[in-house]
Amino acid sequence: MIIGIPREIKRNEARVGLLPSAAYLLIQRGHEVLVERGAGAGAGFPDADYQQAGAQLVDDHARIFERAELVVKVKEPQPEEYGLLRPGQMLFTYLHLAPDRALTEALLRSRVTGIAYETVEVNRRLPLLEPMSEIAGRMSVFVGAYFLAKHTGGSGTLLGGVPGVLPGRVVVLGGGASGINAARMATGLGADVTILEVDLERMRFLDITLHTAHTLYSSEAHLMDLLPSVDLLVGAVLVPGAKAPKLIRREMLRCMRPGSVLVDIAIDQGGCAETSRPTTHDQPTFVEEGVLHYCVANMPGAYARTATQALTNVTYPYVEALADHGLKDACRRHSALVSGINVQDGKPTCRAVAEAHGMPFTAPTI
Repeated sequence: MIIGIPREIKRNEARVGLLPSAAYLLIQRGHEVLVERGAGAGAGFPDADYQQAGAQLVDDHARIFERAELVVKVKEPQPEEYGLLRPGQMLFTYLHLAPDRALTEALLRSRVTGIAYETVEVNRRLPLLEPMSEIAGRMSVFVGAYFLAKHTGGSGTLLGGVPGVLPGRVVVLGGGASGINAARMATGLGADVTILEVDLERMRFLDITLHTAHTLYSSEAHLMDLLPSVDLLVGAVLVPGAKAPKLIRREMLRCMRPGSVLVDIAIDQGGCAETSRPTTHDQPTFVEEGVLHYCVANMPGAYARTATQALTNVTYPYVEALADHGLKDACRRHSALVSGINVQDGKPTCRAVAEAHGMPFTAPTI
């Protein structure tokens, strides 16, 4: 099979879809790997590494899409890439279709088979999303701590406090992969940490694992009790494939102290705050109701080398299966891939995506 690795063109996105070592393994299995020049440079993987692995370097972005039977990316296609997709081609990447109708319609028109990393589900886990959730969760605390500084627009609160001064208060909405990593980082700084969660078994796990963090059943009443004293609020909620629930309304933010910070990790799925809107690493923040919002839609892209390595670790077995066996046989061997098929043959094949856009759902054909 011909596998294409294009350079990511989304703003501030330096990750690459596949490591040179993974390209080498595919080539040893008899596949042809095309890599756009410069695709890995931003993550610290120069063209020479791909050449040494046996990959073919391609100068033309469109040529990658034209030749590849399987396109492996990191981020969703950008508008200028919509016309490069074609019927029958497989696209394996993060898609986040629920909050993006234009992208969904473009993929349906192209009749591409779009397999989304974020909806591949194994035993109620999302193994291809977890590494990026872990990075975003860890990032959320140190970017939040930075933007709490007075010179960045924050309240001037040091999360860890000092002797004689109480630490800052961190509230994490959601105890999944990103939430637990945010809590770990915050407790490591010495902050007062509370995690809101609805799954009682998950709360027991968090209570045992994070000895100095508190767990609280997630409800609007409990959140409202906490908001007046929160310094850093981390939105880490997720409904696989669907839009993030809007747990934080505008009027709720008015209860928070001026200069407090909201980091909305869920922004890729539309954000969990009514006031959230996507930002970039160039201009990561804005202020609404006196609360500084950090809503960067590709947070792990800031640490492109680590993120690329972590991503390839989990995606490679599926890439290998798709290349070796094609879609149908790969799905038989790795049944989790079926849950990743979001669009196929011009139809939405992920129920959460179809419901988000009011479209009829069609089960994947495998």
